[in-house]
Amino acid sequence: MRKTLLIALAVVLAGSLASTAFPAPAEPLRIGIITSLTGRFATFGKMQMAGYQVALEEINRAGGIKGRPVELLIEDDASTVPAALSAAERLIAKGVPIILGTYSSGISKPLAGYMDRQRRVLLVSGSADDSITRPGSEWVFRAKSVSSTYASTLFDLFQFLREQYPSIPLNTVAILHGTGAFETSVADAAVVYAKARKYQIVTREAYDRGLTDFRPILNRIRGFNPDILFMVSYEEDAVAIMRQAKEVNINPKIFAGAAAGFAIEPFIKGAGDAAEWVFSATSWTPDVKYPGARQLYEKLKKAAGMEPSYHAAEAYMALIVAADALRRAKSLSQEDVRDALKATKLMTPVGPVEFKDFLGFKNQNPIPMVVEQVQGGKFVTVFPASIAPGKPKYPTPPWDKR
Repeated sequence: MRKTLLIALAVVLAGSLASTAFPAPAEPLRIGIITSLTGRFATFGKMQMAGYQVALEEINRAGGIKGRPVELLIEDDASTVPAALSAAERLIAKGVPIILGTYSSGISKPLAGYMDRQRRVLLVSGSADDSITRPGSEWVFRAKSVSSTYASTLFDLFQFLREQYPSIPLNTVAILHGTGAFETSVADAAVVYAKARKYQIVTREAYDRGLTDFRPILNRIRGFNPDILFMVSYEEDAVAIMRQAKEVNINPKIFAGAAAGFAIEPFIKGAGDAAEWVFSATSWTPDVKYPGARQLYEKLKKAAGMEPSYHAAEAYMALIVAADALRRAKSLSQEDVRDALKATKLMTPVGPVEFKDFLGFKNQNPIPMVVEQVQGGKFVTVFPASIAPGKPKYPTPPWDKR
């Protein structure tokens, strides 16, 4: 009997010691991600994935969330609305406490509407259309800039150049943009800011997806001889527009692209010397004066396997913000996650994050933007002066003098 008790006690102690020395691994905390891995926006989706990867590694290296490692459940929206909505439905069924997505405004807007109806938390990680958070929803948050900020930041630059070079007339604007949700939203904002700051809009030209020959439009614009050509286009269009602008010899004092296709490395590679001197508003650059920006750039570059764009940085910021909110949330209920996001006050290498209600926006981070310019085949941050290491080159010389 004594021998039996000793054996039983030894078994109990061995089990206890084993559980102490080798505790069961914590159940992962899963976060939903929707992005464009295939289709028209796959280039941007790849950048977003690089940002998510870097953020995930940082979060888990720091202990995860409340002792649980973080795992990403990644869904491909295939650059279409139906696929994005189906992805959201699958992620909700899996019980994720928060969903991050997606790149295109034309996809994120209906996705936000779906999430609002489902009363589920969505953190918009890549889309800028104002109407996503204006009037917005109590369930939809966005850390990145809105589309009107692209326009306002560029017009701030124009005003700065007006004041710095008063002898150079800078009064007329031509607007060229695609008909998608993001492009139209930025162009609409450009009209508002142009009128408010006494610029004359000489023409506004919109084009449908799939157009490859922009020369007829550019020739019409050239006939107006604008001081500024304000453009909103995605990658392939941005390259074609600048290459063909050189062909038709259009020579404004400023070529200004509102991010998207004008603010990524493939634009410089694709447009070649036609990209020189082009300004672009953007959410983030690696040389912006935020703590940790340069270190983040190095990590994003390694993860992307190429020069990272601001889309990678925005995705990084979104996941860092989500993790911060989940750490502070009282529980993983949708109400508690929503309330934790609402209370966010965080500084990241991409900029400050604080969700506010202002100017008709709801749960929107009023993050500032910057302007970069292609100089010597590289992007250089040139505005605002308070956080920009470079200086703008202005006015743009004729093609034969560049």
